[in-house]
Amino acid sequence: QVQLVESGGGLVQADGSLRVSCAASGRTFRMGWFRQATGKEREFVAAISWGGGSTYYADSVKGRFTIFRDNTKNTVVYLQMNSLKPEDTAVYYCAAAATYSGRYYDELSYDYWGQGTQVTVSS
Repeated sequence: QVQLVESGGGLVQADGSLRVSCAASGRTFRMGWFRQATGKEREFVAAISWGGGSTYYADSVKGRFTIFRDNTKNTVVYLQMNSLKPEDTAVYYCAAAATYSGRYYDELSYDYWGQGTQVTVSS
């Protein structure tokens, strides 16, 4: 069983930066970040392969967000968010896949989820 614990959310002004992190216990393969704004469905944000060699981004965050991971000891995945916009406001969820199967952007392809961390961007 893999447990994911997120941290780093908070309140930031538009055009500011914020980094959220996700500490994983246990073996994981692909990991990703999703977000859910109030009244909307959860959506894909970014994903990264086990070794970090492949990364994927939603069009809405491409060029502004960066996903990276550290597998040195325990796995920690980070989402560096720059040039934040009010529409980035959401609860951000970390997700981990137990296998390589599935699509990186499909939440059904992930087996474990964190509790979520709130990111609020003020205008």
